[in-house]
Amino acid sequence: MAVAMRALIKPGREPGFALVERPVPAIGPTDVLIAVEKVGLCGTDHHIYAWDAWAQARIKPPLIVGHEFMGTVVAIGDAVKSVRVGERVSGEGHIADGTCLLCRTGQAHICERVQIIGVDRDGAFAQYLALPEYNVWRLDPAVPDEFAAIFDPLGNAVHTVMAAGVSVRTVAITGVGSIGLMAIPVARAAGATSVYAIDVNPAKLDLALRLGADAAFAATQADLVEQVRARTNGDGVDVLLEMSGSGAAIDVGLQLVRNGGTAALLGIPSDNVNLNLAERIIFKGLTVLGINGRRMFETWYQTEALVKSGRVDLGSIITHVLPYTQFEKAFELMRNGEAAKIVLDFKGENKTA
Repeated sequence: MAVAMRALIKPGREPGFALVERPVPAIGPTDVLIAVEKVGLCGTDHHIYAWDAWAQARIKPPLIVGHEFMGTVVAIGDAVKSVRVGERVSGEGHIADGTCLLCRTGQAHICERVQIIGVDRDGAFAQYLALPEYNVWRLDPAVPDEFAAIFDPLGNAVHTVMAAGVSVRTVAITGVGSIGLMAIPVARAAGATSVYAIDVNPAKLDLALRLGADAAFAATQADLVEQVRARTNGDGVDVLLEMSGSGAAIDVGLQLVRNGGTAALLGIPSDNVNLNLAERIIFKGLTVLGINGRRMFETWYQTEALVKSGRVDLGSIITHVLPYTQFEKAFELMRNGEAAKIVLDFKGENKTA
């Protein structure tokens, strides 16, 4: 077994990451050691890379970053019973304490003392990752490696769609980055009657249409609200899925929702957001849901079932697969809006799209 590994870290309180050598993490009796093979880049990673206000308040460098991954089990603790060496796995990156009110009432995804890998403790952008047995997800052989590596964000999309209740309802998605794009086929599979995509990036709007959106709108067009209302009998959509974290998009998205509708917010703003709560929410009688993570492990079962059924195909959303040594290029692609979903390969294979 190796004693050292390469890892991508946040070295200090400034923009950027560094590729360094770190010790392979030790495991306890209930832990699993995973040889990481593929990882997904997330908007959260970009927040940390850019060192925005959210990251400055939350992240404590030095820290191994990353929370989307798949790999192979190479060692297990003495008390581990459900996982075996050699199995392909992904995993839930929210480490819940298991004892707080929320954990004990079926809401471990919002545990009061949660530790998120790559955010609050060392994460998955490394050659090895130690994870509690409880958090390990054994992968079905039918799930491709690249898809398995991004079960975490796909689970975000699934959680948002399922929480909002889109069946036989009209849906607007503000922000069709990778999770917003994933939400389109998920919403279709869950029974949405119409799906409208809104973004500033024309390439992503084109991809949204290919994934099943009924219409795609530039977030900057002056008559956006009127256009969407015209397609919904003048009422507005039943459901908003807010994936961007942009204050302007949140404001417009809430205008798109009909009175009595539902808004599910997943996107993380980089700073405080000013909203006219009376006009956008209170007087309209909206139900507003904050979405965090994935329900443990209901969302994981739903996510795997959707992928295995073929109703959610991530192939066109994964636009780049790069060796982990090209992380700077990957973040440049993300920053410039030139990629939908980027996967980094920790096995060293170069499969650049």
